[in-house]
Amino acid sequence: MTDKTRVLFVCAHNDVRSLMAEALLRHTDSEHFESFSAGLEATEVDPRTLETLDHIGIDSTGLRSKAIDELEDQTFHYVITLCDKSSEAGLPMPASEEVIVWNFEDPTTSERHDPFRHTVQEIHDRIKMFTTVKTRA
Repeated sequence: MTDKTRVLFVCAHNDVRSLMAEALLRHTDSEHFESFSAGLEATEVDPRTLETLDHIGIDSTGLRSKAIDELEDQTFHYVITLCDKSSEAGLPMPASEEVIVWNFEDPTTSERHDPFRHTVQEIHDRIKMFTTVKTRA
């Protein structure tokens, strides 16, 4: 049995933001946290996601798109939604102690310059704050 805090990141398709969050939390604090991700439906991983993670030195080994129902029999300390679609869908989520709603712009439709790097930085900043708060509690 592990004493690590289990965190599930959920987004609509589990092809960009939730995969970034899974890898970033694993990179930031794998000593205290176990990181997972899933989507309301599984799809193909956007190759720009893996390229962006690799570019900043974050290990993307084993990342794959998963549907939320693959994890329905598991429990988590936190389920964190990363987009409006996943937080508003009203679909059953795996059991958790707390659901947290974060919202990040979808880099696949963003008109910002270098949207994938911008999104990965925003998610990383939020994860660093999250780990700091939750490990001091």
